[in-house]
Amino acid sequence: MAPKLDAELRKQLAARVDYYREMGIHDFYRQPIPESAVTAEEDSGQAVEPTEAARPLPIPNDKPVALRLIREDIGDCTRCVLHKGRKNLVFGVGSVNADIMFVGEGPGADEDQQGEPFVGRAGQLLNNMIAAMGLKREDVYIANVVKCRPPGNRTPERDECDTCMPFLLRQIEVIRPKVIVALGAVAAKNLLPVNDSMANIRGRWFDFKGARLRVTYHPAFLLRDPRQKKEAWKDLQAVMKYLDLKPKSKAPEE
Repeated sequence: MAPKLDAELRKQLAARVDYYREMGIHDFYRQPIPESAVTAEEDSGQAVEPTEAARPLPIPNDKPVALRLIREDIGDCTRCVLHKGRKNLVFGVGSVNADIMFVGEGPGADEDQQGEPFVGRAGQLLNNMIAAMGLKREDVYIANVVKCRPPGNRTPERDECDTCMPFLLRQIEVIRPKVIVALGAVAAKNLLPVNDSMANIRGRWFDFKGARLRVTYHPAFLLRDPRQKKEAWKDLQAVMKYLDLKPKSKAPEE
């Protein structure tokens, strides 16, 4: 007979289970409670303090610690085929207290080499976009849907995105940004329950886990089609208006 849990502990357990389900984790495994603990309760008639294995783990309030725990959970990941060609896993970078979180598609060659998101040509353009908003790269948080480089920079497959998404969602849960900027269709379609064209999902606000989400073009796409930079600037201006940021006088350049 398993020991009964008091009301407060049941409440904590329920909250923890709900948290993991929101993160996309649905399978749980319970370690058996030592028989001696059960016997002690039955013999004494007193409630036995739950063992460490049975006690729910707290969600750290310390954001750097919480992010480090997520990174440790990812480990030397081999959950999908993308691990086979990577040099470095690319986790995320930036301020843990950022009001804005930029989410891209996945690492490219430069990112895979350095282990940091958006450090190549597209990253330089993103830096310029951030600067045009009156911010520095260190003021925002930057991550990707998948954390390993797809071969040949191909678009990540659905199962690859699904494998990585729980970790991205946990990063968002820790950072708690006011605004999420989805960079490109892959980021938008993995964060939102939509399967529509960029033309139809741009220019709108979406609610996402306590934040507001805006979709714009990926910097790599803007390098291929610079004519769309003005449209991307409109998207960023909407974000600046929402956060009451003071923009610079002109749109970002490459």
